[in-house]
Amino acid sequence: MTRYARRGWGLGVGGWGLGRSSRSSLPGLRAIPAGPAALTSPQPQTPNPQPLLLLILALLTAACGYHVAGHSDLMPKTIKTIAIPAFGNQSVHQKLSQLISEDLTREFISRTPYTIVAQPEKADALLQGSVISYGSGPTIFDPVSGRATGAQIIVALQVTLTDRNTGKVLFSRPRYEFRERYEISIDPQAYFDESGTAIIRLSRDVARSVVTAILVNF
Repeated sequence: MTRYARRGWGLGVGGWGLGRSSRSSLPGLRAIPAGPAALTSPQPQTPNPQPLLLLILALLTAACGYHVAGHSDLMPKTIKTIAIPAFGNQSVHQKLSQLISEDLTREFISRTPYTIVAQPEKADALLQGSVISYGSGPTIFDPVSGRATGAQIIVALQVTLTDRNTGKVLFSRPRYEFRERYEISIDPQAYFDESGTAIIRLSRDVARSVVTAILVNF
């Protein structure tokens, strides 16, 4: 049943509606149906997942492009074998240059498809380097005794990779600096010189960094 307003707007029975009145007294007035349907709110719209999917695809594409740029197969195809002679040494620590050459050899064998040869004349490329400087010094002191409890090694290298057939320099770092920290015991009975193990860690870090830099360079 439809109700109409008699004197202004009013509430109908069973929901929002209009009071009683005649049809002629309110010409053109449209009846409002009473009941719960009149109070129903619009249904919320479901978010469109398409923009999110496009963003995910864009991120995946960018990530794939980054990895391709570092592949070792982008190095000149003529390079199959590499020789790594013992590094030169201009510092007081003579053992370091030998460690670096050995660690570079192991790193190339484990991470790249290139063959490492002992004779430079039989190699397609030559990786040469030299220890330019070596230094160490305390970095942390015990506030009570004033003795050093931490130290740091700083090494600078020069590294060059050359194509033996063309003489072209494929990779070069005129000054490549590396740092390694180690602890110093303040107890004389428990003292152990950790500088030796710090040099071993530094040499391995040098090998990883140099090989990575050469691969990414191509």
